[in-house]
Parts: sequence; C-alpha cells; structure tokens
Amino acid sequence: MAIKIPDNFNNIEEVATYLRELNKKKILIFAHNGTGKTRLSMIFKEFGKNRDEGIGDTLYYNAFTEDLFFWDNDLDHDEERILKFNTNSHFFDGLKELEIANRIRPILNGYADFDFTIDHERGEITFNRQEMVGDTIQKIDNIKVSRGEENIFIWCFFLTIAQLAIDGQEAYSWVKNIYIDDPISSLDDNNAIAVACHLGKLLNQDTEIKTIISTHHGLFFNAIHNILNNNTPKFYLCKKKDLDTYKLKDIKDTPFFHHIVLFAELKKAIDSDKLYTYHFNMLRNLLEKTAAFHGFDKFSDCIRKWEDDPDEIIYNRVINIMSHGNYSLFDMTELSDDNKRYIKKIFKDLGDSYRFNEKIINDL
Repeated sequence: MAIKIPDNFNNIEEVATYLRELNKKKILIFAHNGTGKTRLSMIFKEFGKNRDEGIGDTLYYNAFTEDLFFWDNDLDHDEERILKFNTNSHFFDGLKELEIANRIRPILNGYADFDFTIDHERGEITFNRQEMVGDTIQKIDNIKVSRGEENIFIWCFFLTIAQLAIDGQEAYSWVKNIYIDDPISSLDDNNAIAVACHLGKLLNQDTEIKTIISTHHGLFFNAIHNILNNNTPKFYLCKKKDLDTYKLKDIKDTPFFHHIVLFAELKKAIDSDKLYTYHFNMLRNLLEKTAAFHGFDKFSDCIRKWEDDPDEIIYNRVINIMSHGNYSLFDMTELSDDNKRYIKKIFKDLGDSYRFNEKIINDL
C-alpha cells in the first residue's frame, strides 16, 4: 500500500509531525549534510516531551548524545584520564542495577580492543588496554582512547540502552520512540556494514517501539535498507531550492545509492537550467564515485576531452575549478552561461559513457 506523503512541508516541524503520525514501526531516511537531519531528530524528540514532568518519549542518538560525555584529562598530573557522563540525563537511568558494563562489553569487543570501568556514583568511566611490554602482556590503566574509539564506545553504550528499552526494562519504560541520526560519524566502509548489520538485527526484533534512522552515508543507508523488512518506508529528505520548504520522496523498494541521488538532482537542475556554484561540488562527487567504481585514479579520468579544445585549455580550466572549488550548499550564486555549458557537457558525456537506470533516476 502506497504511503501518502504531502507534496511539500512548509518547515522542518511539519516533517517531524508527519514522522510522528506515520503509522510505521521503522522509518529510514537519507538526507545530505546541511539538510537538517540532526535538527529534525531534536524537534521530533521535543514534540514528545511532557512539559510538566520534563520527561520525553524518545531515546535518541545524534551529535548531542556525544555531548552527554566529556573528558577530564587531569591536566595537572596527566595520569588519570576520565570520561565523565551527565548523570542527570534519563539516558543513564538505572544503569548500576542493570549491570550495564557487562552488557556493553560484548558489543564493544566486536569493534575495539580496549576495556573500561564505570563508576556510577561519580559518573566516571576509565579505560584500559592490554599491551605487550617486553615479553609479557600488561594492563595499561587510565588510557586516553582516540576520538574514533570514544565514538565507538558511546555508540555501543547507546545500543545497549536501546536493547534494554526493546526488552521492556522498567528503567526505560518511557521510551516509545528510538531516533538514530548518523550512527558513528565518519564510518569507513567496513564499519558502515558492520554497524548496519548489528543495528538491523536489533531493530528487527518484535517491539512496539517506533524507530527512525536518518543518515547521509550512502553505503550505510543501502546496507540497512537491505536488512530491514520490506514494510519499512525509505525516504529521501531534501530542501527545496528556496531553502525554507522540505520534501520527502518515497524510495519504495528501489536499491539506493548516494551517487544515484546525485545524478537525479543534477539532472533536474540541468533540465530547469537552475545551476548554482554548489552544483560543481555535486558533479565532482558524482565523478569521484564513478571513477572509484570503474577503477580510475582521478575523477578527471571520467571527463571527456573537448574536440574543439585541442590544447585542452578549457578542459584544464574546468578541472581546476572542480579540484579547488569548495562551494557551500547555501551558496546560491547562479553560474555563468559558460560554466553552465561546462557542467551540462560533462554531465551528458558521463551519462553517455556510463549508463544509468533511467527509471530509477526518474522515480527519485
């Protein structure tokens, strides 16, 4: 049964309201950075908060979740490095009684090689690692884990709490919704698939809790897309060109890739002749993904030479613009006629050289 989606949303609050009212237990959203994914997750969370009691109904993971943890690096002695957490947050309800450390550890072991100890009364976490010293293995205490390792630890912490909520633990009976925005920033491809598999297994359990996942990571989206059941709606969230209104596009059961959306968006911009400086970034991103897939060293290998440019003066000028330009999505400067012509030619040549499925492109 097709999902009825309004043609437009006048603001991000209307999108949050729609997601809350949509009668689906799992929802998957792809959106580029700068679209407002994190703001959407926070508005969704705020709409479920009881103003009198200050308690919400949404367990969330986003950039603000990491802010619940902060370092005391012992600047005076540089010995006791402690990760503290905000014990006033409902995120940490009942952790001591639930032996949270023993629940986190088997999940963490799948991603990292360090261990940890939690002091619940003080709201402190210390880390340690087994290292070879001479001929013996020794435990090194009070280590400072890397930023990436810290993010992985917080993610495993969150997954453990999400499982407690799904299991119906009383301390998390307030959780009616789980909202996950971009789990673990800067995922490499291996971790993207590992996280998707783990998360998909968690969310495919029988539960009354509603879950929303949003991401800008194409590979992660595609992996979780294939893991979740077919009844899960998959959306592409985008801002309209006036930057005030939003649109949700139903991806249905079409296999999804980041570069497919880039191709579709560029095609629409070219067809309407509304090309702005940031479209250079989009085209370069599309070329880089195409080059990587076909085994080329540089994105410029996917750009045809101009027949009327034997000295390659124009060609090199365009490559230079695309190599060094870094235009914001919010830079709405319209391109000159010459630059529009360059983008149109490169895009057409790309489509002629590397066939894309027109049905998928037209459906987006």
